[in-house]
Amino acid sequence: MRKVIISLAPIPGPAAPVHIEAIAEDVAKSIDAGAGMCHIHCKDMEGVLTPDIAVITELFESITRKRDVVVQASTGGISNMTIKERCNPLNYRKVESASLNGGTTNLGEAVYINSFDDIRYLAKVCYEKNILPEIEVFDIGMINNVNLVRQGTPFHDPVLFNLVFGHMGGMQPTIEALTAFRSFVPQDCLWGVTHFGRDNWTFLAAAIAMGATVVRIGFEDSPYLDENTDAEYNYQVVEKLVHLIRVMGLEPATPKETRDILRIAPIESLS
Repeated sequence: MRKVIISLAPIPGPAAPVHIEAIAEDVAKSIDAGAGMCHIHCKDMEGVLTPDIAVITELFESITRKRDVVVQASTGGISNMTIKERCNPLNYRKVESASLNGGTTNLGEAVYINSFDDIRYLAKVCYEKNILPEIEVFDIGMINNVNLVRQGTPFHDPVLFNLVFGHMGGMQPTIEALTAFRSFVPQDCLWGVTHFGRDNWTFLAAAIAMGATVVRIGFEDSPYLDENTDAEYNYQVVEKLVHLIRVMGLEPATPKETRDILRIAPIESLS
């Protein structure tokens, strides 16, 4: 039976305070519900992006004391940090995957800068540390950016693209855009989706039906449950996504299955 990886991004956008134990408990319940990976940005306690990895380290330590999960650190977000500072979370010993942004784009009213040198640098750091990069692409041109970089900096298998929809300045969440975006992913690569500002479930259902390996969900992108309800906890949106996956005759991947699908070697003796 085909397994779909649920990647949970649990922390809302800019300046949402980080309450470590509350988030860790919510993530633990989300893992129990079916999440296999957890995606977190490097922030301070006030929710502001920072090069200081103290809070993200404490948060992932709290989560992994409670449950096993694939640890994914974000290297993105709008900030004045250098690419080296953005890579600081990769120094945390439990990171197994990290976001790698595939190019520069307008992200809302801001310009989100990711040069070719940034892409090369981040890929190099990931592979030196045996971390799987998840390549976040906001438009079709970014897939070409990564293909160009791959010619000079070979990426390891599997190459994983996260097709991001919904941000002002990027691809929008329509079936037509999904079909076009998906068609440019190289045949030898895996792909998944993020639907920022999500206000429905049909787009994720279409992505799953088209073969998405990973589906991201969580309060970083949207708390939407239905047209009248926002979720109070992340585990509620995970539960609904799991129901959708199972209605389609599929199953959510466990953390172990997630590592198997993405060929991530287990990190030994880190408990």
